[in-house]
Formats: sequence, structure tokens, C-alpha cells
Amino acid sequence: MKAAARPRPESAAAGQVMMQAIVQRRYGATPEDVLRLEQIARPAMDDDEVLVRVRAAGVDRGTVHLMTGTPYLMRILGFGLRAPKNAVPGWAVAGTVEAVGKKVTGLEPGDEVFGTCRGSFAQYAVAKAGWLAPKPASLTFEQAAAMPGSATTALQALRDKAEVRPGQHVLIIGASGGVGTFAVQLAKAFGAEVTGACRTGKTDLVRALGADHVLDYTREDITAGRHRYDVIIDIGGNRPLAHLRRALTPKGTLVITGGEDGDALLGGIGRNLRAQLLSPFVSQKLTAFIARQRRADLVTVRDMADSGAVTPALDRSFPLGQAAAAVRYLADGHARGKVVIGI
Repeated sequence: MKAAARPRPESAAAGQVMMQAIVQRRYGATPEDVLRLEQIARPAMDDDEVLVRVRAAGVDRGTVHLMTGTPYLMRILGFGLRAPKNAVPGWAVAGTVEAVGKKVTGLEPGDEVFGTCRGSFAQYAVAKAGWLAPKPASLTFEQAAAMPGSATTALQALRDKAEVRPGQHVLIIGASGGVGTFAVQLAKAFGAEVTGACRTGKTDLVRALGADHVLDYTREDITAGRHRYDVIIDIGGNRPLAHLRRALTPKGTLVITGGEDGDALLGGIGRNLRAQLLSPFVSQKLTAFIARQRRADLVTVRDMADSGAVTPALDRSFPLGQAAAAVRYLADGHARGKVVIGI
């Protein structure tokens, strides 16, 4: 989960340029309750920031958590106790540079970029210059918007945390989701033998992404211990640590990249903390992490996309005015790969 940015004024003063944006002014149980298309002032940028004309925005599980304000720990950490501090949701972005701050180098108006920003569910958004990289030339804006959070999370999980090597057996739980579809492709690119686990109706997608084996976790216990893996990447799962450990080799590595369910205060974060605390006392490496947005990682996944090693699995694109429907589609578990908003 990303750190909350400081709030920006939204009321329109005389002479301010207006734009359309999705605005969330309170927490709520459903996207239809809290997400509204409004006309607000275009955001102002600081000297080290870039104003981006948004062409597409990625939708992820973080958007769902921000919609509901749960787990409550995220509110305590600075996202807003009673309402979101940043009224415009959205993090992943692809678009063109509209203007740059006085201290920004290497980017100019007109450049096509992708990365992360504040409030991508809008016609314009502001980003730190280091959060952006040149857009993959081979991808559309909508495909590029699918990559910043999901592809870099998968990259950091496999390369940095699991240190995947050629020939290793890797299990990816949640292989049909946003992060999972990239994780399957990246693990194959790193030379691993990949098993992807997903629910019924999505196995064909995971197989098409290059997985060597595909498991339907609604029909079989994928952690029963019949197969042992050198690495397990658990994406947004909720399985007990004991179950995941029995599917690992004695020296295997578990990387938890997210978590669902759990209690109202911590949500899936509680399981992540338990993994970190248990790891020093067992032979297996148990870890969880929050992905960091780094320009170098954006460049890595961009180059892999342009080389054909990675292709975004884009499920559906919604127009800006249907952002609530896009979030609903993802929250209800329908997505096969990434969901984006075209602007």
C-alpha cells in the first residue's frame, strides 16, 4: 500500500483551469456510493513535479481498499481518518507530459510516459519526476497503464525478494490477476518452471501467458504438499502460513505481496507480519513486502515489454465516467488480468 500524499485544494478559484475527474469525498461500501464524476480544478505542481495529461489509468486492489477505508490501519497511516486525504483516486498512469517543474530534467512537454502519480482517475494528474519513465513504444496507453504498479510489484517479488533462478519451481497463487499475470511471464523470463493457480474460468488465460502447469484452486487443495516448490508468490491470498509452508521445499521461499480478509484493523497485513516474525525460526524464508515505485524498475519492465518478454493481459477498459463500474468489476472478482480506465 502506498504512502498517502498531501491533500491538494480542489475548489476552483478565478482563472483556474478545470478538468473532469472522479472524486471520492467519503469512504463507502460500494463504488456507486462514493465515486462521482465532477468538474474540479486542475492540480498544481511543485518545482520537482510533472503535470501529466492522462490517457489511461490502471485500476488495482488498492483502489478498492481506499474506497472502503479498510483495513483501518491505512487510515491511521495517513490516508485519512474520516475521508480520503486525496479526493481523486488512482495511482497508475500513462499519458503525455503537459508541463514540467523548474527542477525537472529529462522530461519535456509532449513526452509519452507511464508510471505512478496522484489521482490518475482524471484528465490531468501530478507526479514526481522520478515516478515516471518513457512509455513502452510497443504498447498503447491503455496497455502501458496496466504496468506501473502490477508489473513492478511482480518484478520486485521475483527478482529482489525470491531471487528466482533458472530451473527453480515457482508457484504463483492468484496468477490470473493484475500482478499475477505479470508474475507468470517474468518467472518464465527468469528461466523458472512455473505453476499458476487461479479460479475456474481463468485457467486458459494463465496457460496462454506461458505457465507450465495450471491449477484450479477452487477444485483442489494447491497447498496439500503433493507438490513442493522452491518459491511461492502469494498475491492477495488468505491461506494460513502453515498451509503455504507445507507446499515449500525445506529451504524454499514464500513471498506474500498482499493480503485479503483478516480483521477490520489489520486486514491481510496481520498474516504478513506473522510471516516476517516466524521466518528467523524456520529453515524456509518467509517474507512480505510493500512494493516501491522506482524509475529503474519502470525502465526494466518497459524494456521487457518492448522486447516481447512481457505483454500486459488487458481485460477491459472503461471510460472515465464509468470508473465506478470498473472498480466494481475488479472488486467482484471478474477481472482476467488488468482493468484500466481510458481517458
